[in-house]
Amino acid sequence: MIVRTTAGTIRGAVEGEVVWFRGVPYAAPPVGPARFAEPRDPASWDGIRDALAPGPNAPQRIKAIPGLDVAALVGEGWRRGDDYLTLDVCMPDGDDNRRRPVMVFIHGGGFVLGSKDAPVQDGSSFARDGIVFIAINYRLGVEGFLPIPGIPTNLGLRDMLFALDWVQRNAAAFGGDPGNVTVFGESAGGMAIADLVASPLARGKFRRAIVQSGHGRMTRDIDVAQRLVRKLAKLLRITPDEAGYRSVEPGEVLLDGAEKVSLPSTRLDLRDAEGHEPVFGISRFVPVHGDDVLPMKPLDALKAGVGAEVDLLIGTNAEEMNLYFVPTGLREKIGRLLSTYVFHRVHPQARKLLKAYGMGGKGVKPGHAFTDAAHDLVFRWPARRFAEEHRGRTHMYEFEWRSPLFGGLGAAHAMELPFVFDTLAKVSGPEGLCGEAPPQELADRVHRIWVGFARDGSLPWAEFTREHRTVFQLDRGAAIEELPFPIAPFLP
Repeated sequence: MIVRTTAGTIRGAVEGEVVWFRGVPYAAPPVGPARFAEPRDPASWDGIRDALAPGPNAPQRIKAIPGLDVAALVGEGWRRGDDYLTLDVCMPDGDDNRRRPVMVFIHGGGFVLGSKDAPVQDGSSFARDGIVFIAINYRLGVEGFLPIPGIPTNLGLRDMLFALDWVQRNAAAFGGDPGNVTVFGESAGGMAIADLVASPLARGKFRRAIVQSGHGRMTRDIDVAQRLVRKLAKLLRITPDEAGYRSVEPGEVLLDGAEKVSLPSTRLDLRDAEGHEPVFGISRFVPVHGDDVLPMKPLDALKAGVGAEVDLLIGTNAEEMNLYFVPTGLREKIGRLLSTYVFHRVHPQARKLLKAYGMGGKGVKPGHAFTDAAHDLVFRWPARRFAEEHRGRTHMYEFEWRSPLFGGLGAAHAMELPFVFDTLAKVSGPEGLCGEAPPQELADRVHRIWVGFARDGSLPWAEFTREHRTVFQLDRGAAIEELPFPIAPFLP
């Protein structure tokens, strides 16, 4: 199939019921002077350009988790090449002149890894159901989320905004309706979408948003984040400015430095003025607030009415942190002293917080109290707070199906992805995230909910408000009225 975009004509490939266009540039390659610059239009081309291969992605390094097929979740790692600010489009085969809903997916990976090409997020199922599906790459790590003096901040978010402009200009060429765009993403992708909902620069670029295991609390003050700029520069033996970072080419040396500065043993205090570390040590590289992309902290922006025009579906998994604590054995092994020390590094009331989750109580293992508190501290309660402050239409879900992997991985982080995308076959088996024989009927239900929301905003349960805390449990298939969590008094 041949489609004309604003930069030139591209050729896609028919695959069954759908047509794929892969590796389509939405911005110029971020190399040379453009490496630390705001995104700009790609060079146009003559003739027909094949859009048949995924193409390169951002520099990154993926770590293995013994017993888990990580590649199915985040891809194979760094696929080298300069031209990686690209996207894929998957559309239904056939030309019926309909204006179809558009869904734009933003991948996760802690803002340091991942790509549009991870097998679990294959968008064919959405195209099969009448959606024009688009997935994007964006700058990661140092290039995307390090506020280096002398360069624009939040370049990774600016890439996403630029890609959404491309969607507005080009969706119709693929049979999509630019007035009916839903952005959705998971983990860091969900965090990014929450930030975009709260950004004045995103107004008019999408109608609906789905935030999976994300929220708007994981941003830093620019001044605090520049401690990371200086620490990494010291490790790399460069000046902590644009000239210094330009002197280090993208590649292994920079990845080594980013990996070292991210180690728990690296002495680096990223707590804010109130003593909170908003990212809880999960990633050093995150968006910042205090610029034109995020003039305010996202929750403050929501309170002021930013993003009220966006319909929001937001939710979490019931046991998010199990992905980090169960395969490593930490949940069963960590003791009271170490649990308190870890929480003290990110929260000023660590002892009281852990006590609220049973730490020190009879019959409660320290690692269980630690993990239960971490579920709520890092993901579940901040997502509810984001839902509370959003001034527009808001719905909340919880994904509670439990994977048997590792003897009980449970409803861990990323577990909802294969159900959303209807890609259970990609993550089933002895090392698959979902273990053996996960329930296809649940995938049918979850995928159908996402498609219905993107199509016309419809959802089969009531809105979430501070007074009526309605949460739809996806595995159960019913809504509950949820009480505030024990963590509530400890987070703003």
